[in-house]
Amino acid sequence: MDLKGKKVLVVGLAKTGVVTAKFLADQRAIVTVTDIKGYEELKDNVKALSDLTIKFELNGHRIESFESADLIVVSPGVPLNIFPLLRAKEKNVEIISEIELAYRFIRTPIIAVTGTNGKTTTTALIGEILKSSGYSIFVGGNIGNPLVEYILSDKDADYVVAEISSFQLEAIKDFKAFIALILNISEDHMDRHTSFDDYIFSKLNIFNNQTEKDYAVLNKDDLFLLKYIQELKAKTFWFSRKKEVIPGCYVEEGRIVFVDKEKKYGPALEDIPLPGVHNIENVMAAWIVGEIVGINRNKAIKAIRGFQPFPHRLQKVAEIKGVLFYNDSKGTNVGATLKALESFKGSLILIMGGKDKGGSYAPLAEEIKKKVKAMILMGEAKERIFSALGDLVPTEMVKSLNEAVIRSFELAQEGDIVLFSPACSSFDMFVDYKERGRRFIEEVKALEQKVA
Repeated sequence: MDLKGKKVLVVGLAKTGVVTAKFLADQRAIVTVTDIKGYEELKDNVKALSDLTIKFELNGHRIESFESADLIVVSPGVPLNIFPLLRAKEKNVEIISEIELAYRFIRTPIIAVTGTNGKTTTTALIGEILKSSGYSIFVGGNIGNPLVEYILSDKDADYVVAEISSFQLEAIKDFKAFIALILNISEDHMDRHTSFDDYIFSKLNIFNNQTEKDYAVLNKDDLFLLKYIQELKAKTFWFSRKKEVIPGCYVEEGRIVFVDKEKKYGPALEDIPLPGVHNIENVMAAWIVGEIVGINRNKAIKAIRGFQPFPHRLQKVAEIKGVLFYNDSKGTNVGATLKALESFKGSLILIMGGKDKGGSYAPLAEEIKKKVKAMILMGEAKERIFSALGDLVPTEMVKSLNEAVIRSFELAQEGDIVLFSPACSSFDMFVDYKERGRRFIEEVKALEQKVA
């Protein structure tokens, strides 16, 4: 793809936009970056590009720049249905995502991971499993390093392992993964997608360009995937916590087994240091990838044993007078909170709420009835959650995270678990789920000091 002299518009100046603009400038394109935010909010990112010949259009979008571009690269946080992009589409301007741009320059096989939940953990796990067997790996995408960074780095890896979001998959054309994984599907980002079907089909785009020489990895226990998946060109492997699947991975007598032409034994469940039933699924998905490319199984099991859990996902924070506190701030959707609930036997005080994403909270009802003693609701979504679930168990609404932590401890008895799993995004009260999780930890630690 020759970009020299081409007018390329980058929409969105967050981390992906910055690296994309650098890459395009490196390709000698005529680069303009546009963002609805102003200079004060974006000054650090503007300064990161200050030594390059790049034009900035901040505080809003200029329709003329969209219509006159030869190519538009959209950052993941930018909806494709904003008016300037719709106008550009009418003018037949090519609109692509950053992963599509990167793909057109990457010659390394790509292992792409998507799904509603578990993407980050599984992407990192695949990286560690493959590295343990001597492969050179670049890990990037939605996990932190945009794919164009791989090209800028001049690194020559054996595989690129990429976490891919539905937002990124919306605007692909030729992007193809050697191995494509969908871990699970549940309602998420209904505030961004026009419908649940639209969200699912954006995920399924990951298989669009695969051939019979490629591989697809899917969750056999996921009812939405089973309903929507069509016959794929790629060789398909399944994983399941609940049943035997061939070809694929399943659990047999406390051990993960992989079966294709023959049965091969992987890690025991006790080898998995990650809490939660969902992480058995994540390990199985990662293990299938390892079996496809070829790994040293003993070294791979050792890598799994030493894998460090990411913060804010079923993270044990403290035990205060016999009450355990768990931080699951990364539970930003109903599916994630459902997996969290499934990971405990019961006696829970559940703290939920945040910015509503427009999906249904009904899938949580059965687990709440079985395991939750009381609910504390907070944030913008609290009244909607109360309407959907508030009559199942004793439920209270509070105004702050501080109040939620204190009230949950007051309601708890020795042996109970306080689970902070919001089922919502954080943007009503916090910068992101990480800040929200840190604040929860701070509130719990403050409570611990107070009652000590």
